[in-house]
Amino acid sequence: MLARSDWGDHGPRPVFARHLPAAAASAFGSRRRRFRKIELAIDLSEDVFSLRWWRGFGTLTALTVATALLAPPFEPLPGGHPAPVGEAEEAQFVAAGVGPLVEGSNAGMAMAPTSAVETLASAPERPRVELFARVGPGENIGRMLVRIGARYGDAGQVQALLAGTPVAAGTSVSITLGHKDGGVRSVERVALRAGLDAEVAVVASPAGLKLERQAIAVDESPLRIRGRVGDGLYWSLRAAGVAPDAARDYLKALSGQLDLGSDIAPNDRFDLVIAHRRAATGESEAGALLYAGLDRASGSNIQLVKWTVGGSSQWYDGAGTGRSVSGMIWPVSAPITSGFGERWHPILHFMRMHKGIDFGAHFGTPIVAAADGSVERAGWSGGYGEQVRLAHAGGIETSYSHMSRMVVAPGSAVRQGQLIGYSGSSGLSTGPHLHYEVMRGGQAINPMSVRFISHSAIDGPSLAAFKARVAALLGVGRG
Repeated sequence: MLARSDWGDHGPRPVFARHLPAAAASAFGSRRRRFRKIELAIDLSEDVFSLRWWRGFGTLTALTVATALLAPPFEPLPGGHPAPVGEAEEAQFVAAGVGPLVEGSNAGMAMAPTSAVETLASAPERPRVELFARVGPGENIGRMLVRIGARYGDAGQVQALLAGTPVAAGTSVSITLGHKDGGVRSVERVALRAGLDAEVAVVASPAGLKLERQAIAVDESPLRIRGRVGDGLYWSLRAAGVAPDAARDYLKALSGQLDLGSDIAPNDRFDLVIAHRRAATGESEAGALLYAGLDRASGSNIQLVKWTVGGSSQWYDGAGTGRSVSGMIWPVSAPITSGFGERWHPILHFMRMHKGIDFGAHFGTPIVAAADGSVERAGWSGGYGEQVRLAHAGGIETSYSHMSRMVVAPGSAVRQGQLIGYSGSSGLSTGPHLHYEVMRGGQAINPMSVRFISHSAIDGPSLAAFKARVAALLGVGRG
């Protein structure tokens, strides 16, 4: 508890004041009284009407007066008086505005009859309708005309007249329909573009509908495109304006001559000649790739021309020699159970070279020829059991062993994918499967790495025509 001596005039002294000398305590008290005299923030709810209260009230009054003197004047904002609205302007406002219908508001403005405008009892019928339509997939011109309101008889006649004109889906058609009769309209004119070289139209005449055809001149000069390979051959072709199909055909033609991934350098230059048709009206149409060339910075240049021999088309070089690369197909639809190379023989129980690959085919699974060839042998072959051996181009042979039944005879020709027998477990075998081997020059090779390369040459009278074609293509764009 505090002793009486610990209390001052206005309450208890601070604790630390009890330990000060009397002179210091007296100075501290007088300083507190001075601070209390200059206090401005007075709570007017305490000591009402005391000297301290009146001092706070005077401070509040002074601040209020100063604020009133320094504040901007309160004056009305300037404003104009709108011009009076006449009856004509008010009618325009009503016509342009849309108000609540419940209040009787209307939109639009009725025109009163004048010498230039007269009220009609009914709207007149449009004498003709002109429109454009697009032929949809699986739709013909006749059905399209019926869909847009033409007479059935006219639509049928138009379809009959256009029967010999090819109309592809997406073709735009200009249509003019005449007067209405019974809810449908007569056909006055149907015009469309029938290919790049002609425009056809079916028009109405006193004798009925008739077909008119207008020919359009077409320039069929081939188009030549050349450029630098750069960082990527395909994208360089596309940037030069080559269509995706032509770029794909160009890469496919070159793939038979070189490795596209490693044999082409950025400074090599591609050279293409593409069939091209341009109409006199400005439309153009790109055709097939005719010439595929590559001017190489290092290595021999490539010149390839598409030519047809015996009904088969392929790419030939400038000398008339063709080269095609094709691969084998799987002889049976089954998973591989044993690969090519050294392995532990499951019956003989010692390491032995496995000269082919095994397919885990069930008994009776069809076996087909992996490539075109001729049957060298078909019969029993010791531990291989029932075996078919085929001879192919380039000194390649394939054999199919452990078969249950064979359906080809020696000397017969087979095509790739043709049935030659059925899988089984004949010979030295632990169960049904197909043992498949590939030999080159009598030596077994890994069947997974085989590709066939065949060569053909143009000779006789066709060679002269071919070389003339090459010279003509090389002259495109050099005039």
